Amino acid sequence: MDAEEKELSLIAYEHAPIGIVMTENRIIRACNPAFASIFGYQRSELVGASFAILYPSIEEFVKIRDVGKEPLRRYNKYSDERIMARKNGSLFWCRVRGHTLTPDDDPLRKAVWSIADLSDHKPVASLTTRERQIVMHLGEGRTSKEIARTLDISPRTVEAYRARLMKKYGAVNVAELLSHLSSMPQ
Repeated sequence: MDAEEKELSLIAYEHAPIGIVMTENRIIRACNPAFASIFGYQRSELVGASFAILYPSIEEFVKIRDVGKEPLRRYNKYSDERIMARKNGSLFWCRVRGHTLTPDDDPLRKAVWSIADLSDHKPVASLTTRERQIVMHLGEGRTSKEIARTLDISPRTVEAYRARLMKKYGAVNVAELLSHLSSMPQ
């Protein structure tokens, strides 16, 4: 890569319309201004910090590690939509996409992630931590058994949460539930 290409790459990184972050063992090592802005931080507050500060709870931070590790190891990529937390404590939906630089080793040892803020299109409903986890997995098309395995709970518990959520939002199926939660037309 020559000097001009390096300069253009740096400009693209600094001015990308989505957040870009590099992590080592889930510690933020570098991020662009868009990433810091999405979460309401200054870059200097994020570099060296654990990614845990960007989650609504420590439990969610721990659980998502296990969900993303295998796809990163197997396919060298991972993506989902999830609820994250801004510095001021407000929650928002975002699209997360990741690529590991260490697929044969620990895939979270060194990774690059992009974060797109979806809050303009997908406002956050008032949900408990467990409800957020279940909704995230339902949105990914996972079955109750798959969700139960991932969250280390019984499939009946997942079904009970799903039934309560559907009743709470007046939905007759999961697609309608997700539509209500994302404030999208049915």
